[in-house]
Amino acid sequence: MAGHSHWANIARKKSAVDSKRGKLWSKLSKAIIVAAKMGGGDPDANLKLRYAINDAKAVSMPKDNIERAIKKGTGELDGGNLEEVLYEGIGPAGVAVLCEILTDNRNRTAPEIRKIFEVCGGKLGATGCAAWTFDRKGVIVISDDKTDEESLMEIAMEAGGDDVRHDNGEFEVVCEVDTYSAVCDAIEAAGIETESRAITWMPKDSIDLGIDDARNVLKLMERLDDHDDVQSVAANFDISDDIMEAIEAEG
Repeated sequence: MAGHSHWANIARKKSAVDSKRGKLWSKLSKAIIVAAKMGGGDPDANLKLRYAINDAKAVSMPKDNIERAIKKGTGELDGGNLEEVLYEGIGPAGVAVLCEILTDNRNRTAPEIRKIFEVCGGKLGATGCAAWTFDRKGVIVISDDKTDEESLMEIAMEAGGDDVRHDNGEFEVVCEVDTYSAVCDAIEAAGIETESRAITWMPKDSIDLGIDDARNVLKLMERLDDHDDVQSVAANFDISDDIMEAIEAEG
């Protein structure tokens, strides 16, 4: 839980910066392309596409960009030749790392991701070396000034949610993948604004990191997240608040 939360908080801050320079739009466009390619261009009939569009709208991506990405995915425009790949690796201190990739050229992407792991003291591994320590879950994050825990718990549980957790001024609603849509719809219907929502990899347990390993793991995560073909990164680490504050103070 803690490892997911630490990186999730950092990733949301990075997304705010990335959206200003258009990098986040590029990643969201790829998600729309692949969703449309797999399930068609109608968001009413393609749930994956609908959520990809919602994510794009949440960061003010222009309508024209969204429509262009859909057309690439359906083949009406060139540029839709993307495939999804899950890369697994081991980082410093034995931390398990998962990278969700969207690429038009595996032969280019794989060596670049391998190099990032190696430079940061890790190693890109074979399929199955890291995924076993994660569960696929839906996670909806809500600022605790948008609702109260009792009300949110009732809404989430009735819609099929598993748990509501409160930490660092935020609620995390956790659910199974097959109830994710219903939980998101219930929260939206209640008029509760969300900070983020995604189907993601959540670690079953975590590795406690000292300050040196924490620096190296965060360096690895940030470099992976900055790669143009990486859509998301997950890892099973835990950093204490004291160490996190010390690292942030270093700039």
